[in-house]
Amino acid sequence: MTTGSAQTALSFTDAAFADQMRESLDAVEERLLKAVDTDQPLLRQSGAHLIHAGGKRFRPMLTLACSHLGDPGRPGIIDSAVALELTHLATLYHDDVMDEAAVRRGAPSANARWDNSIAILTGDYLFSQAAQIMSDLGPEAVRVQAATFARLVRGQINETVRRPDGIDPVEWHLDILSEKTGSLIATSAKFGAWFAGAPPETVAIAEEFGEVIGVAFQIADDIIDIASDTSGKTPGTDLLEGVPTLPIIYALAGTDPSEERLRELVSGPVAEEDLAEALALLRASTAIDQARATLEQYGRRAHDLAQALPQGPASAALIDICDYMLEREA
Repeated sequence: MTTGSAQTALSFTDAAFADQMRESLDAVEERLLKAVDTDQPLLRQSGAHLIHAGGKRFRPMLTLACSHLGDPGRPGIIDSAVALELTHLATLYHDDVMDEAAVRRGAPSANARWDNSIAILTGDYLFSQAAQIMSDLGPEAVRVQAATFARLVRGQINETVRRPDGIDPVEWHLDILSEKTGSLIATSAKFGAWFAGAPPETVAIAEEFGEVIGVAFQIADDIIDIASDTSGKTPGTDLLEGVPTLPIIYALAGTDPSEERLRELVSGPVAEEDLAEALALLRASTAIDQARATLEQYGRRAHDLAQALPQGPASAALIDICDYMLEREA
């Protein structure tokens, strides 16, 4: 059964668990809309814009799944899931301004529909709502959230600056993914187990699982952007924007003379007229194979972490997530 409110093909093998997840995700969705139900009309509209646009709700889903490592009925679980998803949504408003993006989740981005100022202020408002929710969860939760957000920002900064000399480009990129993407997903998993009262060692494994699976999902997305014509996404978006994803980094680091044309094409944003050629060359390259091998490594590591958790519906669900992540790219 699929997870209901979350717009994802992810299915859980345990039907009863899937039903519980659906109910909990519905509660998260209601709370997200309540968080932006302000008496300021424009802010209410802009704040709900990306919530209504949908999305996987992967972070709250992971919080809810990991809560079954303890008592999923304990207080704080839904609130923490909402606060972390609001944080994620806020970063999307800011990202779209930085990237000058016109579309987000199949709808006009907030900066395109209104303007940059409205998008930035809306993101700020969502951050404030997340902080208010987090403050009710206690000072340690606030501390963890603040440290998580610091990592996320550091990852974004490192993505925009020149890589220091002497650092392997793949290692640099994977570190960025760990901070920019993995950090918030790690905290999502941690909060689920933590607020459910799971033992500290279980919370630590859940947190590590979250970070590893977060990086894996980003790598899978980057491969899909190149390799898939059936994902529902327009292939080559990252190539057109000159985004240095893992397959492109592997391609640029290559030395095979037969792939010189590929390195030339992906050394910057790919022109529209060259996109079909660049996609064809990447799909046949050693770079895409290297990216898939790295994805497999992260997938196996996440699978091992899930198996190290107490066996039950939660660990089985995390294994389902690993399988889904690898299958969606295949």
